[in-house]
Amino acid sequence: MTPELHSPALLEMRGITKRYPGVVANDGISLQIRAGEIHALLGENGAGKTTLMNVLYGLAAPDEGEILMEGQTIKIASPHDAIERGISMVHQHFMLVPVLSVADNILLGDEPMKNLVFVDRSVASARIRELGASFGWEIDPDRPVGQLSVGWQQRVEILKAIYRNAKVLVLDEPTAVLTPQETKEIFGVLRRLKAEGYAIIFISHKLYEVLEIADTITVIRRGKVVGSRQPAATNEDDLAELMVGREVELTVDRGESHPAGSMLEVEGIFVNDDRGREVVHDVTFEVRAGEIFGIAGVAGNGQDELVGAVTGLRRAHRGTIRLGGDDVTRADPRRLHKMGVGFVPGDRQRFGLVLSFPLSDNLVLNDYYHPPYARGLVRDDDAILRGAEAAIARYDVRTPSATVPSQTLSGGNQQKLIVAREFEGDVRLLVLDQPTRGLDVGSIEFIHRQAIARRDTGVAILLVSAELDEVLELSDRIGVMYRGRIVEILDGRSASREEVGLLMATGGRSSGIQQQIVETGS
Repeated sequence: MTPELHSPALLEMRGITKRYPGVVANDGISLQIRAGEIHALLGENGAGKTTLMNVLYGLAAPDEGEILMEGQTIKIASPHDAIERGISMVHQHFMLVPVLSVADNILLGDEPMKNLVFVDRSVASARIRELGASFGWEIDPDRPVGQLSVGWQQRVEILKAIYRNAKVLVLDEPTAVLTPQETKEIFGVLRRLKAEGYAIIFISHKLYEVLEIADTITVIRRGKVVGSRQPAATNEDDLAELMVGREVELTVDRGESHPAGSMLEVEGIFVNDDRGREVVHDVTFEVRAGEIFGIAGVAGNGQDELVGAVTGLRRAHRGTIRLGGDDVTRADPRRLHKMGVGFVPGDRQRFGLVLSFPLSDNLVLNDYYHPPYARGLVRDDDAILRGAEAAIARYDVRTPSATVPSQTLSGGNQQKLIVAREFEGDVRLLVLDQPTRGLDVGSIEFIHRQAIARRDTGVAILLVSAELDEVLELSDRIGVMYRGRIVEILDGRSASREEVGLLMATGGRSSGIQQQIVETGS
């Protein structure tokens, strides 16, 4: 049942303003969240959503404004204060300790004590099993979280919030790495929580999900609320235009591809993870010049290790990798770059940028040592700056200057910066690992257009993404990865979301998805 619009707010944020040097992140934002309501929050990267939620969760102090709970003004100076007030947050990147058990993660920082020395684990474990059973989940409190699938880790985060008696639940991109089947299950849980009177703030870039699950939608642009909508009175195009301030093409026309000969050949490779476990098993596929080959799969099924082997960051201990017919199985990243490989990594801040470096230096990380950016051993700073300013304009990187540190950019503009570096030059193969993870619709549109444009010039593109819609929209062919293997290769134009999602979740097995996940935790 949807709450009445005139019913009193459980949580209210009034006139929240938060300033940082040179920017007003939140400019007088007001929100009302009611019990039994799913309230979606939309906005571009850098619009102010994260800052607003950090204020609510006690991670940032507002310069102006107030927060009210059940009509009473409250002060939230830390996450502990927020939790004490009944406000919990499930972050996009789960705040779980993989080596600890489910119970230990749920109890961390709030352990029930038998006495001054010992934790009362039996009572806690029984309560966790009871909560899980109420949602139809068979939860083993003693199982290490690191052994669970991403979907089950999401459930643990939600259980942690419920266990701690949350009234308001903030979910930041809760479906970003879930299969369609897991998303459907999580939506069922959210509807159950809504019916029980929980207030839910749902942050997502997936507009169709927002329209399906939300009761109210608030859109923030450049730190201000620019509109509020009821799902029945809006659509994806309207929401996208409200977010970006212009008309947005949500699905970029990929046109017809014209693949030529094989550019990347991966034959029977086996790859270990950092702990020495074999996680990629006998994988074989090819990517042709002038096509996008997409790898679909739930995170943690060997994609990271596969990408590492293809880009020279990790060694395959068996099998062969060829680029344009040349064996590059043991080639390092510099050699691969010289051979025409561009790489957009899955973690842009750890592996794509030197955050303290200016934009200009980040744009020449691959080429700083040779002309036109160097003369012998001497850098040509003027040439580097001129090249940076041209790339920034060409790739629409929003920045006051090419000389500011890259850490000052929003996530979407950091990604554009990496794309500007890796897409340029004499590129034969582009490896795109989660290229639009956490980005807004405007940035996604831009990067998708750039990928298709490069494909149409004859570049081979290997796309690895946990976003199934992205794989389906861009890929000419799709390889589905499950437990370290390519279980099937499909035509990208005829494959359905349900077909690929089922392969991602089960590897094509006929057993029920829920049973398979419970039994294997993967």
